Amino acid sequence: MPVTCGKKHQFGRAYCVSECPATAPTGVYSYARVERPADVPPADERTIDVAVLDMNHGWPNLGHDSIVRAIRDTACDVQPWLERSGLNLRAISYDVRRKLMIPEPPNGRFSIYLGTGGPGHIDPGRNDGVSHASQGVREDPSWVSPLFALFDSVRSNPEAVLLAVCHTFGVVCNWSGAGREALRGDEKGGKSSGVMENILTRQALDHPWFERFSRELPDGRRHRVVDNRLFDLLAGPDGLPDWIVPIAYETIGIGGPTGNALTMLEAARDRKGVMPRILASNHHPEIADRELLMALLKEKLESGEVSRDWYEERARVLTGSGDQGENDRLLGLTSYYALAAPLQFHLYRQIRVRAEALNRSAGIHEDQILDRTGPES
Repeated sequence: MPVTCGKKHQFGRAYCVSECPATAPTGVYSYARVERPADVPPADERTIDVAVLDMNHGWPNLGHDSIVRAIRDTACDVQPWLERSGLNLRAISYDVRRKLMIPEPPNGRFSIYLGTGGPGHIDPGRNDGVSHASQGVREDPSWVSPLFALFDSVRSNPEAVLLAVCHTFGVVCNWSGAGREALRGDEKGGKSSGVMENILTRQALDHPWFERFSRELPDGRRHRVVDNRLFDLLAGPDGLPDWIVPIAYETIGIGGPTGNALTMLEAARDRKGVMPRILASNHHPEIADRELLMALLKEKLESGEVSRDWYEERARVLTGSGDQGENDRLLGLTSYYALAAPLQFHLYRQIRVRAEALNRSAGIHEDQILDRTGPES
């Protein structure tokens, strides 16, 4: 995602792969992994917990790591203010599909939920481990009902936030009735993988947040995305529910006509009516920083976590072709507006609210994100 961490500006984007002052023994950031109920760390009024919904079913991935690092980067970026107010940020990753771990609903501990990508069919009942769409995944679908209940709770709570990418986008579509999954056929070239193009809707051009995105795009609508998806999400014959705002659709090739697959939606907005608080994207805005991601890929390969084939497939997507500098710029814009800035906005808000509840001054405000003119400001 766009660089916000001062240490990355100073030492380079790959600096935080192995070093980060926010995670030092006396740092302001920590991480916990939940694969069984006993793994859930106790709540602490001085710790702002962010729930990561890991939908990878145990597969190696870059997306989950990138989302966790985005939380850590924010902690590093605002470390002086966190220290001054005596607060910490903690990412708690729940293994949803494989271990059936679902975080508790927004009730004072969690306000922000981040859903990752993942393999297999969007309908877990169709993941038999054999069919092409299941990608070798065989799973217990009993996580769906409690996760949908969590989404209902997030939607009904004006302080709660859900930011979702790729596989979780499909789950959000099934939950909301915004779309039905359709396996990409030969007529669309099968799986969509690599740097692709999406196009903003007319509703996005009138949106107080995405209108800013539009102003930074060469033609005001077309933007680059990192794709890795087997499925399109298509609106039903009755269209979208009236509480769903379509933000973007696919294009049929870069520069091509608008396709029928929905690729970004909003389901709720913050109290001021500017920043989305339920936002889902059917691409990977979390993995737009090529330099950092190549360093992460090499780290995974060298540690033996992934195979050479797995490494090379993802390296090809990241190296790509064409004007890499312009691709990076356009991908950075998508990353900023579709994930990085909304996440920072809501994290800043939670830091401010928690500090005020403890009769302390946070020294930061979420409106600082709105005052920026773009990712580089």
